[in-house]
Amino acid sequence: MSITLNFELNDRDLAHFQAAMDRSKKAAEGKTAEEIVAASVALLDDAQKVHIPDFIKERLLRLDDMIAMVRDTGWALPEDDKQRVLTALMYFCDPQDVIPDHVEVLGFLDDAVMIELSVRELKHELDAYDDFCDYRANEASRRGVDPATLGRTDWLDGRREELIERMHQR
Repeated sequence: MSITLNFELNDRDLAHFQAAMDRSKKAAEGKTAEEIVAASVALLDDAQKVHIPDFIKERLLRLDDMIAMVRDTGWALPEDDKQRVLTALMYFCDPQDVIPDHVEVLGFLDDAVMIELSVRELKHELDAYDDFCDYRANEASRRGVDPATLGRTDWLDGRREELIERMHQR
């Protein structure tokens, strides 16, 4: 038997999470992009070692997407956008987050909330990256090449060709 729980975060609740994010940013000052990403990867690794609810697992997949977006050399995320993503990932560098991760079942709940807030803030970046990844997988399959060999230039060229073809069909 499962149950569904819905909860709403009001402005005061969101302010609490914003304050936690601000504390995390201060704690992460001086960390390199690699250290920030490594801390986020460590969170994902730790989450796999314990039982967590599916709704938290779903958010952790989006965290994995943010990490991939920063690491993906084929995507070549512009520096300003990369900094926005790294800023969102800074929360996961702070071992003193809102709910300690070792608390069974709920330890990653605060992380899921922060991921959800970050996903909303980075919606356009994540949508574009998802589109790029879909294109890269399809194009690599069509060409019979390794997806890692296709980059942003290929994606832009492919999208341009698609749009021109659609324009001609219309």
